[in-house]
Amino acid sequence: MTSLSIMRRFSFCAGHRLVGHEGKCQNLHGHNYVVEIYVTGQEQDSVGRILDFKQLKQSINGWLDENWDHTFILWDQDENGLAAIRSSTPHRVYELDCNPTAENMAIHLLDVVCPKVLGGSGATAFKVRLWESEETCAEVSR
Repeated sequence: MTSLSIMRRFSFCAGHRLVGHEGKCQNLHGHNYVVEIYVTGQEQDSVGRILDFKQLKQSINGWLDENWDHTFILWDQDENGLAAIRSSTPHRVYELDCNPTAENMAIHLLDVVCPKVLGGSGATAFKVRLWESEETCAEVSR
């Protein structure tokens, strides 16, 4: 059986901090993130696609723009960090149910975001690679 998949790369800017980190990442700081979304499907459409790249772009980019781009992504238990960001007007904050490591952000994208935005498309995300810098990334796959 042949396995067919597609991938699209996205970029966004966001801030975060890691509660309990032993170094600089315990401070509020930001990254120019790059995320790769890998998608597969049971069948190709009449054109020969698993999913139109434009549809993938609109779905994922729309969510990223609305939720993570130019936002502070903080753990919903990080009361100090949340208070600091909320004290600034205007502000944007996305509360994650875990510490916003690259690993946890990649898992959130694969398990929560992709099923939500790709639902009904016939395509399923099976891997997410999230680059925090040019040298470091986290990857999750199912």
